[in-house]
Amino acid sequence: MDNHQFTFETIAVIGLGYVGLPLAVELGKKYKVIGFDIDASRIEALTRGVDDTLQCTTEEIKAANQLIFSNTLNDIQHCTVFIVTVPTPVDALKQPDLSPLLKATEMVGTLLKKGDLVIYESTVYPGCTEEDCVPVLEKASTLKFNQDFFCGYSPERINPGDKINTLTKIIKVTSGSTPEIANKVDALYASIIIAGTHQAPSIKVAEAAKSIENAQRDINISFVNELALIFDKMNIDTQDVLAAAATKWNFLPFKPGLVGGHCIGVDPYYLAYKATSLGYHPQVILSGRHVNDQMSSFVTNKIIELLIAHKVAIKGARVLLLGVTFKENCPDIRNSKVFEIYDLLEKQGLQVYAFDPFANANEVLEKHQIKLIHELTTYDAIVLTVAHDFFKSLNYASLKKSSDTVIYDTKAVLDKSIITARL
Repeated sequence: MDNHQFTFETIAVIGLGYVGLPLAVELGKKYKVIGFDIDASRIEALTRGVDDTLQCTTEEIKAANQLIFSNTLNDIQHCTVFIVTVPTPVDALKQPDLSPLLKATEMVGTLLKKGDLVIYESTVYPGCTEEDCVPVLEKASTLKFNQDFFCGYSPERINPGDKINTLTKIIKVTSGSTPEIANKVDALYASIIIAGTHQAPSIKVAEAAKSIENAQRDINISFVNELALIFDKMNIDTQDVLAAAATKWNFLPFKPGLVGGHCIGVDPYYLAYKATSLGYHPQVILSGRHVNDQMSSFVTNKIIELLIAHKVAIKGARVLLLGVTFKENCPDIRNSKVFEIYDLLEKQGLQVYAFDPFANANEVLEKHQIKLIHELTTYDAIVLTVAHDFFKSLNYASLKKSSDTVIYDTKAVLDKSIITARL
């Protein structure tokens, strides 16, 4: 694709979280870009070059010399390309919550002009862009889809905390609402993505591809999680079994664990929702979700079981949870299963303490009413819940209240000689 056949005037990136900011930064090295977010404090921090999500360094932000940040709608009204990167979570009933997406869509709709292009990166079910978002854009703008304005879809593949597989090094799937627009969207991304692009034949195909990427990973993890549940009853170390099985050339090296975050623990529900609405009840996808959703209870019960085996009184036992984010070396706490473990342990009468050098303490307190500790003492049980590199070099002996202190490694990253058990 010849990138020079298309021109891109000012681009607006709507939503500056883990997905939007790295995109705005890369685009801002080549094009005039306005990074827009409704969070005024986020805009103020980014203007100073500070990214609380740790996705971009100050140097990287400053290197995007054509990028400016704003939370003022008027500042993006002259843009001709709008890239929407807002979250798409699920509600308490595990149903898609499109409210942030549709609210951002309505906002963009009020700014649309003839010839404008709206690209979505938010993870959705197949058909969402054209069936849910386009009508909102048409109503708010009074313009006609594929005549006056156009749409594209390019699913995000950001891996929070990963400094190797970054935005430009991951192949980008692209799509557009007409053949010409598909080429234009592809050209835009191809101009910044070193790894290259894959142009899908339709927006629906691109949406579906994103849905199954995370559903596949979720199902694979659910399989080894189920193995962990079974082998625990047999008193077999699951990690030893996996190490033995991994000697076969085609064995897939998945590990058991807590599945949270804004992708793997959420996206399968979007696909399942759409399938159910069409009269098909997905079995494999939802069974995988069911297994992974019960791992918090399993870990909680295992901690209590280990304390009892070490003759530690459950009521009032001091338990330290090392890590509350959904994954290692990352401050993202969205959909983290550690909070479920915290609550379940507290309900059993244990004194629970949580420590995490990455997580934002104010955010944890506001969203989960949990006060992170800043100094470590001694505990009856120490549970490694997140594999931050910081935790691998801790002096665990100094954290033990007694020789009966339990050390439970849910990530299987600590030396086997210092732990009581591992997931």
